[in-house]
Amino acid sequence: MSTTPRTAPLEPRALAAEKSIVTTTTGRRSLAVLRLATGFIFLWAFLDKTFGLGFSTPVERAWINGGAPAQGFLMSEGVTGPFKGFFASLATPLTDWLFMAGMLGIGVAVMAGVGLRISAVAGTAMMLLMYIAEWPFAAYAASTNPLVDYHIIYALALIVVAATAAGDTWGLGGWWKSLPLVKAQRWLV
Repeated sequence: MSTTPRTAPLEPRALAAEKSIVTTTTGRRSLAVLRLATGFIFLWAFLDKTFGLGFSTPVERAWINGGAPAQGFLMSEGVTGPFKGFFASLATPLTDWLFMAGMLGIGVAVMAGVGLRISAVAGTAMMLLMYIAEWPFAAYAASTNPLVDYHIIYALALIVVAATAAGDTWGLGGWWKSLPLVKAQRWLV
């Protein structure tokens, strides 16, 4: 007979308890800054690719001028490695729409501090696909670190802000969580 005491199963956290994940003001504000910066990375990419602001997208290749942002990436020399053919097969106008909607949706949601779980999943999937497409494991890859590059850091930042309820500080996360639909469907948090 075992003498190990039996413990009750852990109860799911209440929405109100999520705010106490990080308890210091400095910690909460630091996570809010990380959230805003990460969201702005996605929003800026959307704006630059839509309007051709001249940073990574010249005006003549802007989406509003007939450019194809996802197709341009998927058919570029930056896509390398064993999955190059697979990614090239994804280069369609639908992919452009999905990519741009993803960039806009993730950017706005993360900056607003709402839907962080969905944004973290979608953004992490997008970053991992781009990571694999660029295949940093090749000796000639543009990445200086084959294991942890900016795609991985952005994905981790999205996961951290979602896991720590960073939308509650300087964002609309608290209000969002109080909505009846979000209370009923916790995956929307």
